[in-house]
Formats: sequence, structure tokens, C-alpha cells
Amino acid sequence: MARDFVAAVTAEYERYKALGEGAMAQLTDAQLNQRAGDESNSVAMICWHMSGNFASRFSDFLTTDGEKSWRAREEEFADRSATRAELVAKWEAGWSVLLATLGALNDADLDRVVTIRRQPLPVRDALLRSLAHASYHVGQIVYVAKALRKSGWRHLSIPPGQSDAYNRNPTYDKPNDFVAHLKGH
Repeated sequence: MARDFVAAVTAEYERYKALGEGAMAQLTDAQLNQRAGDESNSVAMICWHMSGNFASRFSDFLTTDGEKSWRAREEEFADRSATRAELVAKWEAGWSVLLATLGALNDADLDRVVTIRRQPLPVRDALLRSLAHASYHVGQIVYVAKALRKSGWRHLSIPPGQSDAYNRNPTYDKPNDFVAHLKGH
């Protein structure tokens, strides 16, 4: 049963990873570094932050504090002019640490306690906290991308006006189906 929990959490992470990638794919290289407003973050900033967070939280997840001394969180939000290749490499680096850690967890690990900023958390709670953090920031990526694309935006889930039709034949409500749906676009 515990492994089922990790599988469900992993599938949700993969859903949000695909959603972020679907939004980023719609942007030009310049737009990846562009802010939607004066006080907003660019997609590149959000990707740098998510990558830094995943690398910090999930490197030595079970044995060291999730806020590593080598992490430079403030620098994650610096204005940058990253190429698409640099952004994708950074994005993938963070996700690979996260997904490798999730893949290595066993049932006994879910009963353990980890620390984040010296605060103890049961592993399950740490995973749910991180998943919520990831979905929050992927939502920002989608929002920024949609704002920059305007009328050229391609909807990644149910387009406006198509809810009734989708509800008659819900084809991608499960995380793996949603990922396949996004990759098929």
C-alpha cells in the first residue's frame, strides 16, 4: 500500500512536469526569459527555482536536511537570459533528482522522518508538501506562458466551451493518460 502512495505521487509529479513542458513548448526562446509583468517571475526563473528546490530537497532526501548549504535560493530568482537548451537542462536536472529519489523509496522509508530547514516532517508529508509546491509553480509557468501567447495559446487541458463534450468521454483524467494527451499535442 505504501508503494501505491509513492506511485500515485510520482504520477502526479509527472502530470505537472508534462504540463510545464507543454506550456514552455509554446513559448519562443525570448519569451522563456520574459516576465508577464514587472513583479512576476519569468518561466526561466521559475524553472531555476524548481530545479534548485528539487535538487536541494531530494539529494540525500532521507539523511540530510532538505535545505542544503550549497543551494543559492535567491540566485534562482535572478533575471537571466537562458537559452532553451540551458533551461531544459536545468529543468531536467532537478526533475531527475526528484524522480530518482522517488523511485528508490521503499515501504519502510515512508515511515521515516526527514527534515526541511531543521523542521521534522514525516516522509509522506514532505512528499505532499513538495508536490503542492511543484503544482503551484507549474501553474505559474502556465499562467505566464498563456499571458505571453495571448490568442496563440493552445489549451493544455479542456478548452473553454468543451467541458460538456469532455465529460461525456473523459479520456485523460488519470495522470498517465494526461501525460500521454499532452505529449500527443
